[in-house]
Amino acid sequence: MASSHLYNLPEDAVWFITGSSSGMGLRLAQQIASHPTHRLVATARDSSRLSGLLPESERVHIVELDVTSDSAIDAAVDSALSKFGRIDVMVNNAGYGLMGDTESALQPDGQAKARKQVETNLWGTTRLTIHAVRIFRDENPKSGQQGGVVLNVTSLGGFAGYPGTAFYHAAKFGVEGFTESMSKEVRPDWNIHFCIIEPGGMRSNFATAGSMDRLAPHPAYTAADSPTRILEGYVKDPAMQKTWTPAERVANAVYQVVALAKSKPLPMRLPLTEGAWHVVKNEVAAVDKELEEVKELSLSVEIDDSNKAGHFLTDSW
Repeated sequence: MASSHLYNLPEDAVWFITGSSSGMGLRLAQQIASHPTHRLVATARDSSRLSGLLPESERVHIVELDVTSDSAIDAAVDSALSKFGRIDVMVNNAGYGLMGDTESALQPDGQAKARKQVETNLWGTTRLTIHAVRIFRDENPKSGQQGGVVLNVTSLGGFAGYPGTAFYHAAKFGVEGFTESMSKEVRPDWNIHFCIIEPGGMRSNFATAGSMDRLAPHPAYTAADSPTRILEGYVKDPAMQKTWTPAERVANAVYQVVALAKSKPLPMRLPLTEGAWHVVKNEVAAVDKELEEVKELSLSVEIDDSNKAGHFLTDSW
């Protein structure tokens, strides 16, 4: 299982952040860049968008990165190692939303959009996470302490599903399952830690054209009271967006959870915003309630107490 020990963030820690050109990724990159000793690898699909947003410094390394390209991921990681020799914190933040009626994915254009959503939000994160673990274990000891932290950004949509965003949830649920599983593979002595970041409503461009793609409306769901139409109205409503949390506050909490890990182990999940915390808490309660309701049927499939196939998983973890 993964180490539950504390993590001491190095004074000259190298942060590798994907999706650094906007929203929480940008605010976190700016916070790291303003630190007197930390070092930053800031990546964006179009690195020119970072022009003027981060200071010119030997401690700031800007890299172009399309997380849907395996070769681009490998090159970005190599560039970071060539520049700084190590990575201490990997922040997988790059991603975008896909909203619309799930049945629309059967159309050729919809299928391509659905696949691209999963390719970006899931596969890019998994490849970079695997790179990070290798670097934390094998490269970091050459220039300081072994180990590091993987922060995989999902959202409350990585824990609870909503109408009209099925492929987004498929990708983000995938990231959470992947992260949990890999965290249990690494040896405790490698000093490798994982945390899933679950932001709620946040003031950024996530709901705009730049970070939100859309499936064509399906004729069966055109009624204004269809759940997807209602959620779309909420996301697009400027009045509702004003109630969302500033991205810099979320970014600061992301920094703090790593900085404070020297005295308190990183949680597996960190919901950020009051709404996200309540969504996760209520989802857990709902699952617990449903488990009690199906308990009799669930246990009825057992042959006897001496032959319970589930013992290994429940007792081992």
